Amino acid sequence: MFKNKHFIVALIVAPILAVITYFGIDMAVSEKPHAAKQGESYKLISKSNCRYTSGLCDFENGEFKIQFRSEKLTENTLDLTLKAKFPLQGIKVSLDENGNTKPVNMTATSADKRNWAVSLPASDLDTKQLRVVAQADNTYYFGETDTTFVVYETLFTEDK
Repeated sequence: MFKNKHFIVALIVAPILAVITYFGIDMAVSEKPHAAKQGESYKLISKSNCRYTSGLCDFENGEFKIQFRSEKLTENTLDLTLKAKFPLQGIKVSLDENGNTKPVNMTATSADKRNWAVSLPASDLDTKQLRVVAQADNTYYFGETDTTFVVYETLFTEDK
């Protein structure tokens, strides 16, 4: 079987053609990235760290990235800070379970408007969603995620 030259050439050529086909189809049918247009709105995707008790939650859409950090959680309040990759014109957040909560403006904590902070009323966080609307360069970005991340737990913080 391995003495047949046609079979040996097929063993060499088939994987090469498969790789070329894979990348060729990807280039032909994949969505081309495009710059955000002013006045439009784009959905932010919450990253996997939002689903765990990490204290951090990242949102992104292409190059636009923001990161929430849970600074302090008490029975009545939740203090969040935000770090953005680009300067923001404004950002509103709410802890909501049914769409009736009015969003709260975050306050810029740095002159370059990349760092923001807010203190939210927090009760029954297990049933609520963090909803976000950010504005940068007259473009709106929105997203939502569970509030699991606001509790920061590690193996070192567990009581033994």
